[in-house]
This record gives sequence, C-alpha cells and structure tokens, in this order.
Amino acid sequence: MFQPLPVFVGLRYSLAREHSFFVSFITWVSLLGVAVGVAALITVLSVMNGFETELRTRLLSVSADAVLRDGGAAIPDWRGRIASLRGSQGLVGAAPYLDTDAILSHGQSMSGAIVRGVDPALDPTVSKVAVSMTQGRLSNLKPGLHGIILGRMLAYKLQVGVGDDVTVMIPSGDAPSDARYSEFAPRLQEFQVVGTFEVGLQEHDSVLALIDLRDAEALRNLQGPTGIRLKFNDVLQSPRLARVAARRVPGLSVRDWTQQDAVFFRAVRIEKTMMGLILMLIVAVAVFNIVATLVMVVNDKRTDIAILRTLGMTPRGVLAVFMTQGLLIGWVGTALGVVLGLTLAFNVGTIVPFLQNTFGFYIMDPRVYYLSTIPSEPHARDVVVIAISALLLTFAATIYPSRRAARTPPAEALRYE
Repeated sequence: MFQPLPVFVGLRYSLAREHSFFVSFITWVSLLGVAVGVAALITVLSVMNGFETELRTRLLSVSADAVLRDGGAAIPDWRGRIASLRGSQGLVGAAPYLDTDAILSHGQSMSGAIVRGVDPALDPTVSKVAVSMTQGRLSNLKPGLHGIILGRMLAYKLQVGVGDDVTVMIPSGDAPSDARYSEFAPRLQEFQVVGTFEVGLQEHDSVLALIDLRDAEALRNLQGPTGIRLKFNDVLQSPRLARVAARRVPGLSVRDWTQQDAVFFRAVRIEKTMMGLILMLIVAVAVFNIVATLVMVVNDKRTDIAILRTLGMTPRGVLAVFMTQGLLIGWVGTALGVVLGLTLAFNVGTIVPFLQNTFGFYIMDPRVYYLSTIPSEPHARDVVVIAISALLLTFAATIYPSRRAARTPPAEALRYE
C-alpha cells in the first residue's frame, strides 16, 4: 500500500470527483487565485527590476560610476592623479569635470542649468554623451572658442539651435558686506551652441550643458577641475572598486553612484516593495478560499474521518490528510504561477506591443517616459521568495481546517449514520 497512508488519502480526496459543485468551484478558484497572484508578482517585480536597471543605466550614462573630489577645491595636478589611477581594478575610464550652477538665457528665454566643463578627449571613457548627440559632436568643444552643448529639452526651453548664442550667468561668489555692486556682480559669458544631446532622462536633458574644461576654468577663475569621474566594468561592484581606487590618490574623497543618486533608487525600491505587498493580497484572498474549501471538505468528510479514526488512524494522521489536500492546491497553484509569471516576464516586450496595436492605446507613451518598450528583468531571488511566501501562506491556511478535522469525535460523527 502507498505510504504514508495520510498522504495517499489526502491525494485521493484532492483528485476525487464526488465533491459538490460548490466545493469543486471554490477549489479551482483557490488554485487559480494562487497562480494569478504568483504570476502577477513575478511579472510586476520583473518590470520594476527592468525599470531600476534602465534608470541606473540612464543616470550613469552622464553621471559616471563614482567621483573623486577635494571638497570642491580645484585639482591642478589632475593629469597626474588620473595617471596614478590607471591599472586600478575594474577601472575603464577616468575624466576631469567642473560643475557650475548657472542661468542660461537667449532673448526672452531663461533657464537654470548645470554647466559642466569636460575634456572632450577623455569624457567618452566615462560618459555616453558622445554617442547620444542629436546634433553636432562632442569634439566640437574647443578651448577658447566658447562652444556649448545643451540637453535637448534645455535647448527647447531656451528656443535655440546649433549656431545660436546663449548667455551663461554664474554668481561671482561671496562678497564682503561693504563691497560695491561691481565687485560681486554675476559673471556673464557668451557661448555658441555647437550641439545638442539626448540621453532619455529629464534630469540630464533639461538642465545639463557641456563646455570645454578650460573654458569652465576661466569662467570660474580656477586652475583645474573640481573632480574626477570614474567608470568601472561592473556597475554593481563600482562602489567597492571606487574605494579601492581612491587609495591611489590620497587627499581626494570618493562618492559613488549609490550615494549620488540615492533618492532615485530608494524611491524605486520603496515602490517595488509596496507593489509586492499590494499584489500579495491576491494570494491572500486565494489563501482564504483554501481555508473555506477545506472547512467545507471537512464537514463533507466527517463520516470518512470517523471511519479512519475507528480503523486506527491517529489525530495527527487525520491532520496530515487535510494538510496534504490544502498543500496540493498551494503547490500546483504556485507552480502554475511561476511558469505563467516567467513566461509573461520574458515576453513583456512582445505582449505589450501586441496589446497596444490590438486596442489602440499606449501603456507607456514614449513621448512621456522616453521608453518605447517596457523593460523586464526577472531575478531568481524574487521568484524564489515569491514561491516560498505563497507556499508558506497556503501551509498556514491548512492549519485551522486540519486541526478541526483531527478533533472530530468518531462517535459523534457516526451517531446519525
């Protein structure tokens, strides 16, 4: 005979067709509820992972993986510092930069901006601006010619194009209280637009402007850049690699992308967590259905329980019978959900365009989100956590009905038979 007996009886009860229509219906609803909940969790969290990766890629396309600074002071010997960094583990590029908060104006149009001085020869090793140019080239920046490259949205706000002039206005710094106006008046410099870029992130496209590093030094009256940007071959390992590289250049502090853009990624993680908790409610509803199903089955099988107890089955054996039945629903539902969820997650790029073409609407308008497709990135850890959570919830759902079945008095159940 099949051993152990309680598992055999539990499987027989699960596969039997003699249940009432309502009990069978609730059983199927419970199974499908678990499957849909698990599938929804896997799909949504995979899309959230994809968005996080896409956001990180776009942020770091301009921001670099880490920066070295001397508290905002100029670094005159930056070439020697970069030479010292060569050979650092995982380092693929290093380039100087000098950021300045400024106001850009053209005619009646004005906009706040970050004016970044870069070295056109070194910047492509840490940034993707050179391959994101929509007009002109990064190499158009020449020292002394006062050329400027604008983000596409910034150029749109200023209503300028290549060849137009823009005025860059920066504060002259702190001045003593008795200084005359002429001593602390803002510094003004005319620049000519030599190109535009679009990296697909409003944070950069609407506020960032690039000029040659030596023009930026002259504008700020500094003798060098205020920082060195670093790029590594593994973005996830870059915080550790940046700290190792910083030991080669004592006197400079290091700040990696997890610190620079912490707000963005914290927001994504919070949103991912909240979406997971909300979607877990689908599984919770299915779990309550499992409780209801098993309670009805226990009431339906009171006579069978009494007979099994009379034949010598222990209360623990009866407990195992109905736990087996409930866990089977959970296991099958979870397995179906994992298969369905992974299928959807790996094919989001095909399914979404089909739905958009069929129903004539955009789930994500590329003009708003800069994305023509929805990114999806399933993580094995997420799938395992979701599956285990679903199984634990279904296990918890079997405890009350199974204990109720185990406590059924045989004599009481057989009294009216």
